[in-house]
Amino acid sequence: MRSYRYLDLITALFVVVLVVSNIASTKVVLLGPLTFDGGTLLFPLAYIFGDVLTEVYGYKRSRRVIWIGFFLLLLSAVTFGLVNALPTPADEFSQRSAEAFSTILGLVPRIVLASLVAYWVGEFANSYILARLKVATQGRFLALRTISSTLVGQGLDTAIFLLVAFYGVWDNNLLWTVFVSNYIFKVGIEALFTPVTYGVVGFLKRAENEDYYDRDTRFSPFALR
Repeated sequence: MRSYRYLDLITALFVVVLVVSNIASTKVVLLGPLTFDGGTLLFPLAYIFGDVLTEVYGYKRSRRVIWIGFFLLLLSAVTFGLVNALPTPADEFSQRSAEAFSTILGLVPRIVLASLVAYWVGEFANSYILARLKVATQGRFLALRTISSTLVGQGLDTAIFLLVAFYGVWDNNLLWTVFVSNYIFKVGIEALFTPVTYGVVGFLKRAENEDYYDRDTRFSPFALR
């Protein structure tokens, strides 16, 4: 296995974006006509990092990073759940702090499950489509490839998360409104950041002397070796 100068940095940034987005998603926010959870502000960067990983280093290394993100996201959820379940001293300050913690970070199992499943499906779909399109187009049309993979990956991610987490809890009209807002915003961010993606990809290909094509790759998410 080759060693790379920037792969560990991109992996760390990717995981931080995932965890912070998961915490921020506990608040529903308004941005003009759009209604979405707060994590949507940052989460599109995870797909941009996913595009960069697959485009430069290939699906195999991207798959490894996706699994790292999955288990660390699970670790954060388990930690928050355990802390929330532990008893709190009886003084007023501790009780108020516990209530605030529970409101923000006391994630219910349904939301944790929704987040993990949506992330897993969406990220692997995004990486798979990008890798396949890169081979099919012989490395051309990067913008078309990144946006196409995001259209599918973000669509699956958003739909799965909202259905698993909030179906039967939120009104169906609100679910649809949040889905449309989330989807438009996420895909719009991907399109807006396309020049940045081009720049980062070009820099990494030169710096790492790598431009991987997944011509003989096993695309099973579980083929870790």
